[in-house]
Amino acid sequence: MWKIRLLRWDFFDEICHSRKSEYDILYNEIMTSINDLEKEILLIKARNKKVETDKAWETSWARKLLLVTFTYLGIGFYLQAINIDKPWLNAIVPSVGFLLSTLTLSVFKEIWERYFRN
Repeated sequence: MWKIRLLRWDFFDEICHSRKSEYDILYNEIMTSINDLEKEILLIKARNKKVETDKAWETSWARKLLLVTFTYLGIGFYLQAINIDKPWLNAIVPSVGFLLSTLTLSVFKEIWERYFRN
């Protein structure tokens, strides 16, 4: 009878030990997946911050003014190179047109989103 109790205790101990190792494995897997999720969340937050910064730059007045200035200079130099009369005065029209097109794009985007995007 003593042997039977001893065997039962060993059996119980073996079951507990194997279950403990199963729980340890499961715990480690869960912790690994949680750590992976935390890393993914940090990557998504970093990407979102970059996207927000890019969006702020795309809609900023500094960018628009720089684009208009470079457009004006580029067209002015080109018109001067091909000997057009008053090249710097004539370069104003396309530059202002470009500025107006960048200003109205947001209006047309809202209209498109409201009526055409499903």
